[in-house]
Amino acid sequence: MALLARRGKQATTQGAARAADRSKLFDEAFLKKLEYLHMVSRKVFTGNLRAERRTRKVGSGIEFADHRTYSRGDDFRYIDWNVYGRIDKLLLRLFEEEEDLHIYILIDCSDSMAIGNPLPKMHYAMQIGAALTYVGLANLDRVAILPFSDRILGRLPPARGKNRIFRVFEFLRSHEIGGQTRVAEAMKTFVAQNKRRGLAVLISDFYDPKGFEEGINTLRYNRFEPFVLQCYDMREAAPHLHGDLALVDCETGDAREVTVSRALLEAYQREHEKYCKDLESFCTARAVPFFRTHTQVPFDELVLRIFRTGGFLR
Repeated sequence: MALLARRGKQATTQGAARAADRSKLFDEAFLKKLEYLHMVSRKVFTGNLRAERRTRKVGSGIEFADHRTYSRGDDFRYIDWNVYGRIDKLLLRLFEEEEDLHIYILIDCSDSMAIGNPLPKMHYAMQIGAALTYVGLANLDRVAILPFSDRILGRLPPARGKNRIFRVFEFLRSHEIGGQTRVAEAMKTFVAQNKRRGLAVLISDFYDPKGFEEGINTLRYNRFEPFVLQCYDMREAAPHLHGDLALVDCETGDAREVTVSRALLEAYQREHEKYCKDLESFCTARAVPFFRTHTQVPFDELVLRIFRTGGFLR
């Protein structure tokens, strides 16, 4: 779906898009927005949602929760001897512990993500990914960054603490992109390499010729929690093209000579919208959080919408 239009000798090349400057992606203004987003997230995180991350375990913990009956093989150290002295029954003390949440930020860095003006989709996806990473790090979750295309292209290992965000910036600024969008293949590699289950935030245009279903299901069937963010450029949804053109697939290089008419553009727009709606319906039917956005929506507005809707903060 991500196409480059070429008329005569005028062309947009993959190389030019790939070389787009990333030095100003995470400037001072970006950092100020991150701190504001963190403040908003804390209001949610310290509320009822935080309780969902607590689990009752035998042994030391942050807060006493309950008792349960002693069973053969349990550790004698956690028997409540005061209770035993009163009722002559062996009970174990249970404590509430707060579980670490592992968050995996999976950012599509295939060639189709280099499309976009004035901001390439990949840069927009990196800003969203960095913002969600910062909130996760600040809330003491363990967050990893994994760029992908038809495979996993790299990995920034899980870390916690918001001071790690500068390492995230450096990683995203310097990471190369390229390859075709193959969500299923990349997710198979991801689940094989990451055994600790957690939230898998998938940021992509999802322009995969083989579809999106298998990739998302791979996460679900391996007990990860998919969180789907689809981003696109407005010119992809409603291209301003006309006349005789050569349309070039920016990932495969395949070209096709076409005569673009108004009827053809309208048919294309309907198919693009249908594809996006199919993705949304697929996620909704499986209780997978889904957000769709174009690159002209400020990244912080999208993140605030995610907070309001829920599903990311745990």
